[in-house]
Amino acid sequence: MSKETVFSNARIVLEDNILAGSILIRDGKIADISEGSSVAGEDFEGDYVIPGLVELHTDHLEGHYQPRPGIRWNKTAAVQAHDAQIVTSGITTVFDCLRMGADEDGGFEHGEMREMADAIQSAEKEGRLRAEHLLHLRCEVSADNVLEHFGDFENDRHVRLVSLMDHAPGQRQFQTMDQYIFYYQKKRGLSDEVFARFVAKRQAESARNSTPHRNAIAKVCAERGITVASHDDATLSHVDEAIDNGVRLAEFPTSFDAARASHEHGMSVLMGAPNIVRGKSHSGNIAARDLAEMGVLDVLSSDYVPLSLLHAPFILADEVESITLPKAIAMVTSTPARTVSLDDRGRIATGLRADLVRVHRSHGVPVTRSVWRQGRRVA
Repeated sequence: MSKETVFSNARIVLEDNILAGSILIRDGKIADISEGSSVAGEDFEGDYVIPGLVELHTDHLEGHYQPRPGIRWNKTAAVQAHDAQIVTSGITTVFDCLRMGADEDGGFEHGEMREMADAIQSAEKEGRLRAEHLLHLRCEVSADNVLEHFGDFENDRHVRLVSLMDHAPGQRQFQTMDQYIFYYQKKRGLSDEVFARFVAKRQAESARNSTPHRNAIAKVCAERGITVASHDDATLSHVDEAIDNGVRLAEFPTSFDAARASHEHGMSVLMGAPNIVRGKSHSGNIAARDLAEMGVLDVLSSDYVPLSLLHAPFILADEVESITLPKAIAMVTSTPARTVSLDDRGRIATGLRADLVRVHRSHGVPVTRSVWRQGRRVA
C-alpha cells in the first residue's frame, strides 16, 4: 500500500519562484505540487519548504574526530555527532571530506581515513544516520604519500567527489606569506630558522609532486566517473590546468579573475557560506558576496559551520539586489546536486526524492523546524 503525506499552507521555494500551496508525498517521492490553501495534511502555517540541502565540502567531521590536538575520538560516535548537526541544519545529502596525503607535520596516518570511511558506511548500514553520506577525498597533491592514501579508496562507490589541493606557500591560498606565517609559524610556535626549513620543504614537495599527482588522480577520476574539483585557484594558468584535468567544481578561488574564468568555462564556482555570514574570508582572500554580486557564485558550502549553509542564502537574498531567494537556495540545493550528477534531488519537482526542509524565518537566522529525507521525517 502506498504511503502518502501532505504538507499544506506552505511557501514552496521552487527553482524560479515561491508558490503558496501544498505538496503531496507518496512513497518517498514528490507526487504533486498544488497552488492555494488547503485544510488537508500538516499545516505549515506559512513556513518555507525548501529542498534538502546538498553539502559538497565540509570539514566538520574532523572536528568531532579530533576535538583537540592529538586526541582521536571514537569514530562511530564522531560520525553520529556530525550527522546530528548536519541534519538539523537542513542538510540531507552530505559529502564528508577526508584528507588524503600527510607527513610528520600534520594530517592523518595512512589507513586512518579508510577506517573513518568504514565507520561512516557501517553506521549507514546500522541505521544510525539520518542524512545520506557520500565521500569527498581532499587530495593534497604536493604530499609524497597522497597516491598511497588515495589508493585505499580504489573500489569505494561512495567516493563521488575528489578535490586537487596544493597548500604550499607562495601560491593559491597562500599567495602572500602573511597568512602562512600565522597558520604555520605563529600557531605552532616555530622559530624563524625552523620555519624557513619548513617552507623550503613544502615548496620542494610541491615542485616535485604537484603536477604528476594531480594528473594521476584526475585520470583515475575520469575513468571512474568521479567529479573533480580544483582548489584555491588564483591565476588563469590554474584555471587552464583545471580545464585540462576535467574539473567541474572550482572550490574557493582566491582571485576574481580565476573565479570569473572558471564560471565562464562552465565550472560551478564554490565559496564558503561562513564567508557570506561573516562578510569576509577567514584567510584574507576574496569575499564570496562580491562574487555573488558579479554573478559568478554558483555553490555554497558550510565548510566548518553546518548551519551557515541554511543561513547564507537568506543573507544573499536580503542584501544582494540581483539574487532572489529561489536563486540563493539553488546555490545549496539544485546546483551542487547537478554538479556531482545527483539528478534525483535538489529541487521540489514531481518525481524527485522528497528531501525537504521546513524553515521558519521572520528575520535574522532561519530556524529548521522539520527535515524529511525520502519522505521520512529525520529531524
